[in-house]
Formats: sequence, structure tokens, C-alpha cells
Amino acid sequence: MTASRSAAGQPTISDVARAAGVSRTTVSHALNERGRVDPRTRERIRKVAAEIGYHPNPRAQRLRRGRANAIALASSMPVAVAGGPSRLGFYMEVAAAAAERALAHDFALVLVPPAQSAAGLQSVDIDGAIVVEPDEGDVVVAQLRERGLPHVSLGRQVAAPEDAPYVDLHGGLVIERLLDHLREQGARRPALITGASSRHSAVDARAAFARVAAERGWEPISVTAPEEGGEQAGYDACAALLERHPQIDAVCAMVDALAVGAVRAVKDSGRTIPGDVMVVTRYDGIRAKTCEPPLTAADLWLDRAATEAVELLLGRLRGEDTATVVRAPEPRIVPRASSLRLTSPGLNPG
Repeated sequence: MTASRSAAGQPTISDVARAAGVSRTTVSHALNERGRVDPRTRERIRKVAAEIGYHPNPRAQRLRRGRANAIALASSMPVAVAGGPSRLGFYMEVAAAAAERALAHDFALVLVPPAQSAAGLQSVDIDGAIVVEPDEGDVVVAQLRERGLPHVSLGRQVAAPEDAPYVDLHGGLVIERLLDHLREQGARRPALITGASSRHSAVDARAAFARVAAERGWEPISVTAPEEGGEQAGYDACAALLERHPQIDAVCAMVDALAVGAVRAVKDSGRTIPGDVMVVTRYDGIRAKTCEPPLTAADLWLDRAATEAVELLLGRLRGEDTATVVRAPEPRIVPRASSLRLTSPGLNPG
């Protein structure tokens, strides 16, 4: 099929109309899903447009639709938690999967650096946002509400309205499965280190740890550490724990940066890992894999969770009657040298 070209050499909407034998208005409605166009005609127009190499002008679409066709990924988490070596980590893993899914729907993903989220969202042109692990009273969420922008969260927001949409990351189940693993490896006196925030991952972990400790007759040894302190905060918290509770035989440091610091504290105390003290963490990212020894962690299926968050947000933008809560796949424990004291059938170190 041939068609005339504009002066710039790129096919125009007029070229598509001539090639398909319809009006410019029909082409516009068909390609932008507006008006009443017979489904067979719509499909034929799309096929013709693809064959002659026509691509809509994003700026023109923006003016016509009154939307940016862009969503943001934002978080108030400190970089020390959200990032990692070379700024890779939890946040970037989410971003990669979210960007891919958004692009499949012809939406761009605007990545707002965690440390600048509150300021960065004021001027960026977006239709909505995904907020990663919002804190209670989160500043990013507040700013989105102030602008009247739809948003969903990856991980529930503590004390949020009941109708606030989110993807469930199973905060309590993660710690339960880590504790089950530690118990299988012989732990009887575990301790918990969480970030000092009110993010669901910390709140749910503390509640689940207290419940499991009560069920098993363990002393509920639990402390918090400032997230922004990163590895040093984990070191300080673990060193203090070991001094006050020398009988500890396992540490669940739920933030991977805190866990790496905890490993160093255990070693500096003269104890061995995992012989004297086992160490596990929540997120199976680059820190867990490159720590020495490598850390047992939970696979949170973040790629699937991020994809679900994009679909949930875009459904809201389209005005669909979406679910309030979408559940990510349940976490899977990836056992590594930091906790493997015993060999168990079916245990496959990651």
C-alpha cells in the first residue's frame, strides 16, 4: 500500500484517511478511541496506519485529550533504604517493571527520586502516581491529594482511608515465613530490627513478630533504627542488641541496608554467622546477594507487584470499577549462607 507523505516525509492523519478511504475525523476517532466508529472500520484504520508508518503526535494528543499520558513513581523513603550500591535497589526494581508495563499502555513513567519526592511532584505533568511504601501521613500522598491526582500505593498506607487503593505486599506474612525458616535452622532466641517509620512493612513486621513470639514462648526482642541512617544505623542497633541480649541467636533486620550493618556488628562482636547468630532480611535485592555472607531474604515478586500497581492506577484513570486491594504473589524465602545451619529436604539456596 502506498500513500502520499507530508513535506517532512512522515505520514499524516490525512495520508491515513486517503489510504483507508475515510474522513480525517473518522481516523482521529478510531485512533484515539473517541466517537462511534464501527469496530471493523476502527481495526482497518489501525492496520492502515501501521502499514504506512503513521505515529500520532504526542503533543497533539496531549492537547486533544487534556492529559499527559504519564504517571509518576514516587516515594518518601530515604535513599539509604530505597537505593543501594550504585543507587540500585528496591525502588529501581519497581521502576523497571512499572515503566515497561506503562509503556505497553502508551504511558510514560516519570521517576521521581525518593529524596526529592515531596518537591518534585509539584510541577511535573502527570495524570496520576504510584507511591511506593507510603508512610503514615505521607507527604507525597498529601501532595497528590492536594493536586487532585489519582494515586495507588505499592504496599498499604497505615491509617489510610478504607477505599485507598493499594497492592498488598504481605508485610506480616514475610516476617512469619522468615521466622519459620529461622526456627527450622535451630533459632530459639531471635530478635527483630525494623525501620523507625510507620510504613506497613515495619508496622506489620512488629505486630507479626510479637504474635509469633507469644505463640512460641520467645522473648519479644525488638528494636527500631532510623531508616535514613542506612547501614550504620543497622550496625548500631544490632551492636546494642547483642550487648543487652547476648543470648540472641538470630536477627531479622527487615530493611536490607540495616541487615548489612547488622552483619558487620555480629562479626565485630566476635561471633560467627550463621554459627552463633543467623541474619535474614526482607528484600532479596543486590545488597542481600552481595553481602558477605550472602543474606537469606524474601522474594517479594516486585516485578509482578509493580505491574499490578500500574494496571490498578490506569484502571482508575479510565474510570473503571477497580478493586481496592490487589494482592501480589505471596513471598518466597530464598535461603543463603547467612542462615543455613542445617540441611533440609527441598531447601535450594539462592
